[in-house]
Amino acid sequence: MKFIEIMFKKILIANRGEIALRVIRTCREMGIKSVAVYSTADAESLHVRFADEAVCIGPPPSNESYLKIPNIIAAAEITNADAIHPGYGFLSENAKFSKLCEEHNIKFIGASEDMINRMGDKAMAKTTMIEAGVPCVPGSEGIIPDFKTCIKVAKDTGYPVMLKASAGGGGKGMRAVWNEEDLENAWKSARAESKAAFGNDDMYMEKLIEEPRHIEIQIIGDSKGNACHLSERDCSIQRRHQKLTEETPSPFMTDKLREEMGLAAVRAAEYIKYEGAGTVEFLVDKHRNFYFMEMNTRIQVEHPITEQVIIDFDLIREQIKVAAGIPIIGG
Repeated sequence: MKFIEIMFKKILIANRGEIALRVIRTCREMGIKSVAVYSTADAESLHVRFADEAVCIGPPPSNESYLKIPNIIAAAEITNADAIHPGYGFLSENAKFSKLCEEHNIKFIGASEDMINRMGDKAMAKTTMIEAGVPCVPGSEGIIPDFKTCIKVAKDTGYPVMLKASAGGGGKGMRAVWNEEDLENAWKSARAESKAAFGNDDMYMEKLIEEPRHIEIQIIGDSKGNACHLSERDCSIQRRHQKLTEETPSPFMTDKLREEMGLAAVRAAEYIKYEGAGTVEFLVDKHRNFYFMEMNTRIQVEHPITEQVIIDFDLIREQIKVAAGIPIIGG
């Protein structure tokens, strides 16, 4: 089957700003029509001007426009878009949105409902990676049901430990605990913060990695079960668990470590039969032991730096190709 015969004719971008322009650019290069969506506040934005078509989906608040799933699905249907690219943020990791796109015969250029659910829950993701043979930080096996169990897991793991919110992100619901005397307060405050931020107070525990590096591996998986990686990004420079800068290649990496982490990331993606662009994130200790931390089932803000060092490689184009059923190997 030739490339042009199976490629999408029109893609709606369910986002705004830089990432919408980024997708529009690649669509234009591939000969695919693009549809922008916008709130009334963004009517004069660049992504609206540069797209082939544009549809207003609601007033300025994002929960009434860019997060309004029925409006976005309707925009895709009235413009006859055969695929939706969610970009990053907003609905990019919304399992319900992915499922509804499938139910309306619109290809979601991103992870499936099952992938988003499996990897979005950090405790479930860790269990899955242990099954896949990917190194994981020692700690609890899934969710900790109560504080009594928390005490036991901390003793078995050995202090210092890190309490983490299962539904967490951005450092919310995380507490470093250095001794048993501080454990109860950390347990209560982490659960309260997680409940307020995510509507979920499930907690799990990991060994606290001292002097850690935060290194992520960019991967691409296709619908045939194949995956490949595109080296690493080092995002160790952070403030309050939020990335400040990213660097590639990482000055901390060795050739041996790069090969081992790349193979582990590919093993993770192929084990879950991951389709699309994603990032497998690892913590690496000062001895260069690495441990799975989480997986992002979307394109990331920082993806262009990978494209800067992987010559003639467009991650958005690869997302579109694998969504259209083109394999990454021999495609």
